[in-house]
Amino acid sequence: MIALPALSARAVCFGYADDDVLHSVDLDVRAGEVVALAGPNGSGKSTLIEILAGVRPPRRGTVRGDGDLALVVQRPGVPDSLPVTAADVVRMGTWKRGARISRAAARRLVARALDRVGMSALAARPLAELSGGQRQRVFLAQGIVRAPGILLLDEAAAGLDRESAARMQSILREEAARGVAVCTVTHDDDAVAAADRVVRLDRGRVI
Repeated sequence: MIALPALSARAVCFGYADDDVLHSVDLDVRAGEVVALAGPNGSGKSTLIEILAGVRPPRRGTVRGDGDLALVVQRPGVPDSLPVTAADVVRMGTWKRGARISRAAARRLVARALDRVGMSALAARPLAELSGGQRQRVFLAQGIVRAPGILLLDEAAAGLDRESAARMQSILREEAARGVAVCTVTHDDDAVAAADRVVRLDRGRVI
């Protein structure tokens, strides 16, 4: 028997007013694979990843996810005045409705996630003092800290230097190896080449 996808979308449409920007999109992401969503700017990639994550409801169609889900976005709207450290931001990723873990367990998870993205030395640094690339690594750590079953990323490598981008690709491969369904929006040629499967969008349609 073929296992059902960890995440699937069927006939998904989305639009503003009467103008659809996604047209009957079908997509499957299976456990253990990295799927890259590619295409030109304005093709609907970020809108689709937000619908898959449950941030936006589709106008028509259905989305089904099987497992805990985490979303990593590009440049989250976090004000510089927010008094949080890198470790605080990652710790937020351990929060889950209906589930509690001890502070000691949360500290261990946060430390491990920060180490994986190469940010251990800056764990106590205020988020406002981090560079754009450093912030992206912190938000990746937030996404992986709870070991989700589904990991969605929207241009999460934007602003990263080559070494950090390569580290991210390695982490995504490690996550897939442990059975995570990974779907990432990307313009990066290396990320596209490293994916198990590439889904290309153009003008809101899978091509």
